[in-house]
Amino acid sequence: MSNQVRYGGDYNPEQWPKDVWEDDHRAFDEAGITTVTVGVFAWAHLQPAEDRYDFSTLDAIVDRAAQAGREVVLATPSGAMPPWLARAYPDACRVDLEGRRHVYGQRHNHCPSSPDFRRLSVALASQLAQRYAGHPAVVAWHVGNEYGGACYCDLCAAGFRDWLRARYGTLDRLNDAWNATFWSHTYTDWDEIQPPTMLSEHWRGPNHTAFQGTTLDYRRFMSDALLGGFVAEKAAIRAHDATTPVTTNFMGLYQPVDYHRWAPHLDLVTWDNYPPADTPLRTAARMAATHAAMRGVGGGAPIWVMEQTPSITASRDVNPVKRPGVLALWTWQSVAHGADATLFFQLRQSKGACEKYHGAVIDHSGRTDTRVFREASALGASLRTVGDGVLGARTPARVALLLDWDSWWAVEMTDGYNRHVSYVQTLLQYHRALWSANAAVDVVPVTADLAGYDVVVAPLLHLLKGDVVERLTAFVHRGGSLVTTFYGGRVDEDDNAFLGEPPLDALLGVRVEETDSAAPDVANPVTLRLGGPGTDGAIDWNGSTTHPATLVFELLVPHDGTEVVGTYGADFYAGTPAVTRAARGEGAAWHVGTGLDDDGVARVLRHVLDQHGLMGPHADEPALEVVDRVQPDGTRYRFVLHHGSTPLTVTSEVEGTDALTGRVVRRGDALTLAPADVLVLQEAP
Repeated sequence: MSNQVRYGGDYNPEQWPKDVWEDDHRAFDEAGITTVTVGVFAWAHLQPAEDRYDFSTLDAIVDRAAQAGREVVLATPSGAMPPWLARAYPDACRVDLEGRRHVYGQRHNHCPSSPDFRRLSVALASQLAQRYAGHPAVVAWHVGNEYGGACYCDLCAAGFRDWLRARYGTLDRLNDAWNATFWSHTYTDWDEIQPPTMLSEHWRGPNHTAFQGTTLDYRRFMSDALLGGFVAEKAAIRAHDATTPVTTNFMGLYQPVDYHRWAPHLDLVTWDNYPPADTPLRTAARMAATHAAMRGVGGGAPIWVMEQTPSITASRDVNPVKRPGVLALWTWQSVAHGADATLFFQLRQSKGACEKYHGAVIDHSGRTDTRVFREASALGASLRTVGDGVLGARTPARVALLLDWDSWWAVEMTDGYNRHVSYVQTLLQYHRALWSANAAVDVVPVTADLAGYDVVVAPLLHLLKGDVVERLTAFVHRGGSLVTTFYGGRVDEDDNAFLGEPPLDALLGVRVEETDSAAPDVANPVTLRLGGPGTDGAIDWNGSTTHPATLVFELLVPHDGTEVVGTYGADFYAGTPAVTRAARGEGAAWHVGTGLDDDGVARVLRHVLDQHGLMGPHADEPALEVVDRVQPDGTRYRFVLHHGSTPLTVTSEVEGTDALTGRVVRRGDALTLAPADVLVLQEAP
């Protein structure tokens, strides 16, 4: 059991001579590296031929790490098959959306339905588990790497048909789900069904399909097919090792794989944190959202960050370095949001190929007097100073943001609305509004238990499945506040439009009569009337603000008793509702029927938060992030992170001791933070 947040990263010493290994471990000692991930992409040297395994190099790597007192995350190497496998079994190579069979190259290049790939990858996982199960240094198994992509070969077509039989049972049910009477698509034999590709249902790429139901099911199937490979390798490991956690590294808000479908099969949720370039505050907010989403996959349990870069990435058109202090700031942010391990890719730079300039703790020079190494060493020392106090602590929240892969897939391949709408950017916009108010937020699936929440925000909840409407209705009636957006509740689980009144509309108290769309540069001003409690306790709607809205403009017809909170200011529907609020039982359901700008979304959500007393500390300081982690015994750690570019002074709202410096902080003390400063306050009982 680690006595601190695990710290380290991917280590590939097979890429250089053994005398370099000794230099590495001396540097790791200096930097405070506790954990190394080994064996990722090592298939070619672990199994140089189908009938021959060679673990001599891996033995030496694992034993040297153990000798240094380091823990090992041991990977199965199925993220990249070796050349001999592709040559011997061409069906292991993928067929792409355009119907082209790929030849050997790159990584993440296997067909998940290939029986030969499955047989060989499982056999190697079994060999590894048999050899290293019980090794005192091995603390986790890392299966594959960053699962993703899709295959459309004949094997996957057959697998898709089997998956459909299991889902629908009969062709009549499938034809109904796919609305197959449209364009003469009624199927009379399972073997008539083809994967949706550029040769069949698609045009202009993966999000343009003639039959959304078919493509939606294929994405579900492919996520499950990839999962099948993980499950098979995990079973092979479990045959020899019954207890060591088994995981794989997710990629955050990654569209092709529905991580919620994977959740029951992972012992530990881990992910790779490579945020796209943006402003510092938007980047910080995105990382907070993704940490919360990965935590939500695991039911709120602590997570691991399996990869982040110490300096630059290598896969973008522009790859800037992390500015001084940002490495520690982002790492502590991950810990604040539930990470019990924070690991790098990579510990030493490779000398060649596409990631040779990807950042590393030790660069090509091998020096330990670089800025990056000094910052990594200082961070390692800080993690040792904090110790094990935060390990296992949860991040309590009374606000839930709903994330749904089915809705994500459906929204972005729907014709007839606005192709400029991005599911994930809308989700992040609503999260930013909550994050900027320092409200504690869980990002959870639509199947999550809502009993512990007072506010549920559901951006673009387009597809309704299971009992989600009943549970949202019960949530609101018991006193919760629900916030939905345009496109909400339009289709059923098969991506077919509801005939008659959509079932969510009764809760929202509004009917969508028409949906207007416009180019991104066309705005319609929306006036919001959001006040506070009046003298009689009722809501006083006096006072208004006006905000530009873009992309989508729902023309709303409110039910009797539904309050109009915001109205359009232009076009033929000027003066009609854009934002509504319907009282239901002890709670209320809000609907934002248009693409409000950031300030407009923040105004709505801050009003809702304030009604439940959920505005966070220092909500008037947009660059200051405050996050709490709480142990089962009630011990609370408050993380205060400054993402701004200028010094900031605030008044402490809690009493405690800064675990990083030992400073005692009293309520009312002035806290002055430089850019990238972090406080970890262990609150006084």
